[in-house]
Amino acid sequence: MSQEIPFFNGRIAPDGGSFDAWKTQSLLDSLEQGGLQWPSSCRSGTCRTCIGQLVSGQVHYEMKWPGLTAEEKAEGCVLTCVARPLSDVVLQDPFA
Repeated sequence: MSQEIPFFNGRIAPDGGSFDAWKTQSLLDSLEQGGLQWPSSCRSGTCRTCIGQLVSGQVHYEMKWPGLTAEEKAEGCVLTCVARPLSDVVLQDPFA
């Protein structure tokens, strides 16, 4: 009997490191737990300090509408402090 893995693989592109993207926590928490730096402030999805570009993968939000416009969401922008992974994810390095 196979046991479900509690996390997905996360990576910062182009070569910023990898991390375990835990299904039960935000991408920001997973990044920090993996020892990676990411800009952050409010941690509630409103200040937009942690905004990032999702290169590949899927996320979901616990809140109805995080602080992103429909256009930003369509372009792949995510708020890492409130986004949770639904698959393996690749984020664009915010410091590059």
